[in-house]
Amino acid sequence: MTWAHCGTPGSAILTGDYARLEPLDMARHAEGLYGAVGEAHNRPMWAYMTMGPYEEGAGAFAESFEASRRASGWETMVICDAGTGQVLGMASYMRIREQFGSAEVGAVAFSDQLKRTRIATEAIYLMAAHLFDDLGYRRFEWKCDTRNDASLRAAKRFGFQYEGTFRQDMIVKGTNRDTAWFSMIDSEWPDLKAAFRGWLNPANFDESGQQKAPLQAFR
Repeated sequence: MTWAHCGTPGSAILTGDYARLEPLDMARHAEGLYGAVGEAHNRPMWAYMTMGPYEEGAGAFAESFEASRRASGWETMVICDAGTGQVLGMASYMRIREQFGSAEVGAVAFSDQLKRTRIATEAIYLMAAHLFDDLGYRRFEWKCDTRNDASLRAAKRFGFQYEGTFRQDMIVKGTNRDTAWFSMIDSEWPDLKAAFRGWLNPANFDESGQQKAPLQAFR
């Protein structure tokens, strides 16, 4: 097959109807991110991740997370409310392999205010659309600890296909991690894109903001 390298994701601002994703700039984002995903009450969200929790203040969070991000080559996107600009969470492009057109979404940290919202779903949609539509990638990955039920459910809801489990893949915070692998690929993207757009349509929500049909119903 004829193949050319893809570009690197993570440098463009991605804007939708509900979400605005900005490339991480700790000088601007540290305080907002720490308020959204740091502090003691957010400790459970970091249980299955190699980094965190962050409870020592915005400065310590910025220094620690930046060290992890740079060492691993992540391109982190800060998730904001498109209407208010409020910082609500973050997600990173990881395991970026431009030569193969493949990247992973990981280090996903959603504040309580972001979880189960249109903003959260649109954030993942925007990251996928940037890879497939703007940069011509072939593969988008999602991986998680098999004990992380919320992440497993999210992967399936977003349309990632389960590929298998790497047993005894890592040791995270002193415990064994078996890693479940999921992906979506470019041939699947047109249908997945249509499903995302159908679910995100304002007509799919009632006056109180509740969905009329789940995302899976559009696939």
